[in-house]
Amino acid sequence: MASNQDRYQANLRDELDGAALYAALADAESDPVRRDLFRQLAEAEAAHAQLWRSKLEAAGVKPEAFRPSFRTRVLAALAKRFGPSFVLPSVATAEVADRDKYAGQADAASLSAEERSHAAVLEAASGQPRGMSGAAIAKGERWHRGGSGNELRASVLGANDGLVSNLCLVMGVAGAGAPAQTILLTGLAGLIAGAVSMALGEWLSVTNSREFAQTQMAAEAAELEDTPEAERKELALIFQAKGLAREDAQRVATELMRDKKAALDTLMREELGIDPAELGGNPWSAAGFSFVLFAVGALFPVLPFFFTGGAVGMAWSGGLSAAALAAIGLATSLFSGRGPVFSVVRQVLIGAVAAGVTYGTGALIGVSLA
Repeated sequence: MASNQDRYQANLRDELDGAALYAALADAESDPVRRDLFRQLAEAEAAHAQLWRSKLEAAGVKPEAFRPSFRTRVLAALAKRFGPSFVLPSVATAEVADRDKYAGQADAASLSAEERSHAAVLEAASGQPRGMSGAAIAKGERWHRGGSGNELRASVLGANDGLVSNLCLVMGVAGAGAPAQTILLTGLAGLIAGAVSMALGEWLSVTNSREFAQTQMAAEAAELEDTPEAERKELALIFQAKGLAREDAQRVATELMRDKKAALDTLMREELGIDPAELGGNPWSAAGFSFVLFAVGALFPVLPFFFTGGAVGMAWSGGLSAAALAAIGLATSLFSGRGPVFSVVRQVLIGAVAAGVTYGTGALIGVSLA
C-alpha cells in the first residue's frame, strides 16, 4: 500500500511539473496557435494530476505541497527569456523518453495513450519552431525506405564494405606468403561469408522493424476502436502542432475519423513515424540487395588470383582495388558535399593503409609460423 502511495505521489509531481512547464511555454509564446496548443497540453497534464490526487485522497493521504522542479523552473525561465522554441527540443526529447512511463501501471492505462500522443505533438511542434508552417523536417530512414539518393548511398557503402574487408583479408594472407590458390580460396570464402553475413543482418534488421511496426499498428488500431474520441483529440493536437488553427485542426480530425483506415494511417505516420504501406521495407529484397553489393565490392581484390599469383597477382589486386576505391570515392562526393578529388584521394589512402596494415600483420605471422 505504501509503495502505491509513493507511486501516486511521484506521478502527481510529474504531472504537475508538466502542467507548470506547458503553462510557462504558453505564457512565453507569442504565436496564438502555439499558445493555444501549449495551454491544451497544460490542461491535459492537470487532468492527469487530478487522477493521482484523487487516488491519494481516496487512500487517506494528503498530497504533498507542490513546488516546480529545478528542471521545470530553469526551462520556464529560458523559455521566458529566449522564447519557447529555444527549449522545445529538450522538452520534446524528455516527453518522448517518458512516453511509456505508464505502460507498466495497470491503473494508468487510460493515460498511457495520451502520453504517447503528447510525445508525438511535441515532436511535431519542435520540428517547426517558427509558426510550424511548411513541410515537416524529414526523418532519417534506411536505404530500403528512402528515395534514390539514399539507395545510391547504400549501394556505395555496401560495395565499399565488401571491397575493403576482402582487400584486407587477401593482403593479410598474401603477406603471410600463401600460394595463389590459398589466396584465391581465402578471398572467395571471405566474399561469400561476408555477403551472407551482410544479407542476414539486413534481413533480420528489416524483419524486426516490420514486426515491431505491425505490433504498434495493431495497438494503435485497438486504441482507435476503444477510445475514438481520445484519438480524435490526438489527431487534432498533431494538426495544430503543424500549424493549423484549433478549430481547423479539430474539423480536419473529425472528418478524418469518419474513415478509420485513413485515421489509422495518419496516426501511424504522425505519431509513430511509420509508413503503413511499407512497414520498414521488404526483408528479402533488402537482403538480396545487400548480398549483391557486398559481393561485387569483394570481388575486385580476389579477381586477379584467378589468372596469376605472387607479386604480379598482388600488384593487380592492389591496382584493381585502388581503381574501385577511387570510383567509390567519386560516388561518395555526390552525397557527402566534399570535392571529388578530396573524396577519391581519401578513399584510396584509407584503403591502402588498411591493406598495408593487414599485409604487414600477415607477414609477421608468416615469419613467426615459419
